[in-house]
Amino acid sequence: MTRNGWNSSSQVIRSQLTRRRLVQGAAVGVGALAMGNLGLPCAARAADVVNFWATGTLDIGGDGWKTFADESEVNVNFTDNGNDPGPVVAKLAVGNANAIYEVAGLQGGSEKELAKRGLIAPWDLSQIPNYASLWQWAKDIPYLTYQGKTYGIPTVINADSMIALKDKAANVDSYGVIFDRKLKGKTAMEDAWINSVIFTAIYLKNSENAKIAEPGNLTADELGLVMEFLIKHKKAGQFRTFWSGWEQGLQLVANQEVWVMTGWEPIVYAARNRGVDCYYAVPKEGYEAWGNNTILLKGAVDRGLAKPAHRFANDLLSGFYGCKLGALRGYMVPTDNNVAYATARSGAFDPVKIKELAEHVKAKFSGKVYWQNTRPDNFQLYERWWQRLRNA
Repeated sequence: MTRNGWNSSSQVIRSQLTRRRLVQGAAVGVGALAMGNLGLPCAARAADVVNFWATGTLDIGGDGWKTFADESEVNVNFTDNGNDPGPVVAKLAVGNANAIYEVAGLQGGSEKELAKRGLIAPWDLSQIPNYASLWQWAKDIPYLTYQGKTYGIPTVINADSMIALKDKAANVDSYGVIFDRKLKGKTAMEDAWINSVIFTAIYLKNSENAKIAEPGNLTADELGLVMEFLIKHKKAGQFRTFWSGWEQGLQLVANQEVWVMTGWEPIVYAARNRGVDCYYAVPKEGYEAWGNNTILLKGAVDRGLAKPAHRFANDLLSGFYGCKLGALRGYMVPTDNNVAYATARSGAFDPVKIKELAEHVKAKFSGKVYWQNTRPDNFQLYERWWQRLRNA
């Protein structure tokens, strides 16, 4: 454990939150560092350049960032941060990330601790007029504010469940199928407590009447119940594997090594492109909801780059970015500006498809959802339990 335990996930559980690293090795934004390290020379900066350090799937590629720059007058250097909050926070706290990047994208949950430690700065919403266009329930996502100030902008949202092969498991509507002995060796979960624990807790709460209050923030007793359940099933050989990272998750589905697994919706898109007839299940117990939030690094303020950072954040919500990201990933920027943009530029984007994606995501959130939390109250206990499961 390092200072305040912040780096324990990078030391103990390297797989935490490896979700959505779809584009490792792909072309990154204009002028981005191919290695994604922390070595951008200060001389490369200008007032209209923003260094964006975020999850790989928030990248829209060189052509996308060029259009973004043409429309916003903000040139973007995109670097993949790996999406694991442990290493990201460590590089902000004791590394030099805050000296290099202006804006970051990170799974929701760490904002409070980052703000308390002075590693990020609050957004001035008066400089982000497009913030008003965000769907209200997106603005109400937990973890966005601290002491009445907004530290996270919900730039990308979705809700996760299960991927199933249509000819093997045609009517999956419950997480219970993951633990069904009839599918022994044909199911899988992610090697990440941030996802697999909440999925299991959602199932036990809603289908097994377990006494669980909030699946995303378990008490010590609740966590023990969930983890003993998972360990029991692992020892019984229920799971084909606990997968780690985009590539392995996709391979399990594409090669039909598993028939059902908890996972990310873009895996369905990619597997279909490989000819696999699969679908994303609608679970009766509810979805795991998540938001990848845009945060303003304190270093940007210190270097006098807050204004271009705000302009960048505003333009993420202007419509183009949402259309481009939706087409690439099936992910949603929660604003109607996407449809308006596509309608005005139907030659570039199909407004019908953009609207369908918005309705698809809204439909998920119209039912039961439980918010993912990258820093539950007992996160260190989560990590110790997860190590026990790995060793079981």
